[in-house]
Amino acid sequence: MTSRPQDRDRDFGEQPFAARLAEHDLLPKDLVQASSEQITHKMVTRGAKGRWLTPNVRGKLIRALNTAAHTTYREQDLFTYR
Repeated sequence: MTSRPQDRDRDFGEQPFAARLAEHDLLPKDLVQASSEQITHKMVTRGAKGRWLTPNVRGKLIRALNTAAHTTYREQDLFTYR
């Protein structure tokens, strides 16, 4: 299967979000469990790999990470695109 041109436009490479997960020894399942909102393992994995996420999903991931790691990261701390 070949990637479509627009797929490449949505791939931003590994994000600081992935480094923060590793820094706090967190797995996608930890964020899913910590979140009071509906998030999936796939959302967390896509965010870490640098796939484009909607602002709503990025917000959910940020809140889940802050809850799981007891931190106060902001969007600009975790994602290099907007």
